[in-house]
Amino acid sequence: MLRKYSLSLLALTILILAGCNPNNTKQPEADVYKVVKVKDGDTLGLLSADNQEVTVRLAEIDCPEKSQAFGQAAKKFTSDICYGKEVKLIGNVRDRYGRTVAQVVLTDGTNVNYQLVKNGYAWQYKAYSKSAELASLEEQARQNHLGLWQDANPTPPWEYRREKKQPKADSLQTPKPKKHYHRRKPKLEYAA
Repeated sequence: MLRKYSLSLLALTILILAGCNPNNTKQPEADVYKVVKVKDGDTLGLLSADNQEVTVRLAEIDCPEKSQAFGQAAKKFTSDICYGKEVKLIGNVRDRYGRTVAQVVLTDGTNVNYQLVKNGYAWQYKAYSKSAELASLEEQARQNHLGLWQDANPTPPWEYRREKKQPKADSLQTPKPKKHYHRRKPKLEYAA
């Protein structure tokens, strides 16, 4: 009888120890994020292991703006390739808008930034990239008329943004002066 209890106790101990083995429980890695938003083709919302949301701008590339030709297609491509999936970031620079600028890599090793250029949904952002590999991927997409390269002369997003900022030359309207609001001084009431 004592032997029966000893074997039962040994079996229970083994089960408990096996359940406590850290290799059996999947803990989220600190440098792995989940893609929870696709804001546009080159901007993602990620959720960290500690449930902090991080906005990431894809490094070295520039997708068409949402209002440009292929802007919505670039957003859809990005969403199809990585929404809801776990990713790692290469790079950790912040831009002037507070976004993290990085390359986004799926856990299977697929580089999202490179896939956008390869499939014709982004330009290599040469002002911020000297990558020969990205240049080659863009040239191949151009030659194969993929994505935005189906258009005869697509407008790069940095030029599109610059044009939107400039006032139209043919406009005769003068800009309205800024209104200046003055705070009123509060009326003081005296108790009598």
